[in-house]
Amino acid sequence: MPSENVTIEEITDITPEVVEAIDRLIPQLSRTAPVPTVDQLTEIASAPATVFLAARSVEHGRIVGLLTLAVFRIPTGMRAWIEDVVVDESERGRGVGEVLTREALRRANSAGARTVELTSRPSRESANRLYRRLGFVERETNVYRHELG
Repeated sequence: MPSENVTIEEITDITPEVVEAIDRLIPQLSRTAPVPTVDQLTEIASAPATVFLAARSVEHGRIVGLLTLAVFRIPTGMRAWIEDVVVDESERGRGVGEVLTREALRRANSAGARTVELTSRPSRESANRLYRRLGFVERETNVYRHELG
């Protein structure tokens, strides 16, 4: 059941409130990823291929979740990827991730993408249940990573 306790907005300006939310939420997503700088956040928010979504608590008025949607054209069509979904630990289990993901799916569909992909570590059991419930299907594919620099 989608949460009625949050509203979803696109981040287009990097305000002190957005910086505070990033500083609080990114460490909850990854213990090793550095928190992005204001310049990096501005680049994300202004890039034509990315949509930077925030979930705002109706009760508290603060940002409690983030999601980045990348939509881009390749020779075989429009592609969409959901990345860096994070919900504040204090808000988990309340439907915030579902509302964020549904909005990303809506926007990807509006942009002409036929599919939306994402990855999620197996240890993130709640997130994996959510994605399956929303219609994501696990693919049989190899995911490769090449470390640069």
